[in-house]
Amino acid sequence: MPAFTRSIRFRLTALYSGILFALAGAGLAVTYVVVERVTDPKPITTRYTAQLVKEKADGREYPVGTLDVAAIEEIESEVNLRLLETLRTYSLLALGVLFLVSLALGWVLAGRALRPAGAIARTAREIQATDLSRRIRLDGPRDELRDLADTIDEMLDRLDAAFRAQRQLIDDASHELRSPLAIIRANLDASLTAPEATDEERARATAIVDRATTRMSRLVEDLLATARRDADALADTEADLAEVAREAGEEFAAPAEVTVRTLPSDPLLMIGDPDALRRAAGNLLSNAVRVSPAGGTVTIGAGRSGGWLWLAVTDEGPGIAETEISRVFDRFWRGTAGGTPRGTAGGTPRGTAGGTPRGTAGGTPRGTAGGTVRGERRTGLGLAIVRQIVESHGGQPAVFSTVGAGSTFVLWLPAAGRADDAPPPAANPMPR
Repeated sequence: MPAFTRSIRFRLTALYSGILFALAGAGLAVTYVVVERVTDPKPITTRYTAQLVKEKADGREYPVGTLDVAAIEEIESEVNLRLLETLRTYSLLALGVLFLVSLALGWVLAGRALRPAGAIARTAREIQATDLSRRIRLDGPRDELRDLADTIDEMLDRLDAAFRAQRQLIDDASHELRSPLAIIRANLDASLTAPEATDEERARATAIVDRATTRMSRLVEDLLATARRDADALADTEADLAEVAREAGEEFAAPAEVTVRTLPSDPLLMIGDPDALRRAAGNLLSNAVRVSPAGGTVTIGAGRSGGWLWLAVTDEGPGIAETEISRVFDRFWRGTAGGTPRGTAGGTPRGTAGGTPRGTAGGTPRGTAGGTVRGERRTGLGLAIVRQIVESHGGQPAVFSTVGAGSTFVLWLPAAGRADDAPPPAANPMPR
């Protein structure tokens, strides 16, 4: 069979023309049957021969020929028969012409009906994995093909946003890894592999290299956690948000240089991943401990407001400027307070002196909380992971902050059995 016979256009043409031809044929057949029943056509069966004569001027007649004649009823039947034969002949001719016309009209109509599909196919062929900016933007009536084109455009918007976020993540991760690698390379060349370097210089270089590798390890772990949550590799079960808050507070209470206070709460049940929720709470506490001054207080609590559960962490840090609150949960964002990066003093990480961590003992930095050094430079992925975990549970993160008066990070999560679709409250639920 030719290739064009396998196309949708050919099948639609055959369908259109076949239906039209069948309807026209049925109409002509009904007309033929009705005419045949009404007229009762029959051929002449009894014929008579009549003598034709011509009268002369003197009154005499002479024969000029013969003529076949019949009864009037039979003549009428013969007329009806010839009418029916003529109707049949022209009906067949009309059906033939109608068939050809229906094929042409069906081909044109099928082409017009499938024109949007052709536009969709052309746009799809022009779209490449590196350029998802093309859109179909189909005009015309709001039919099934228009809905299909709009759905594909929405899908391309999501894919484009995902690819842009992926490229941005790769660019940012490459930039973040380039700095510690450059530090390691510089210290290796300048001190660790230089024969003239002193023991003190090598010890300082070793500490710097250790901090750089720790930072790279944390960045890789955060990227791995992000990828796992994106892949939906974690199982959701019943979780107690109050228990999550209590365990996170206990983990950060002992080693921290600040006071970590956990507010009591009744059980708060929800459907989620307990390990991921603990990681989100731990990231919030790690950030709060890092930015709070020594001797300050960090408070973690959980509660319920309608169909929503909340877990909140309040710190006594420098706060976040109002213009930056919308970017708090972006990847690789590091906030500033008064133009100085949060958790730094004069551009030098808090708790450092000459590039060496303050208060280290046996190579272990003081004031760690779950492996986090207060005041050290972060990967910028902690709060982004928090947002990702919360949104994967159907919740929303929120921030309430005043410059110079600390911040409160709130995680709104749907309670088990929540029936309404109301959004989470906009107020800060943390008791003052």
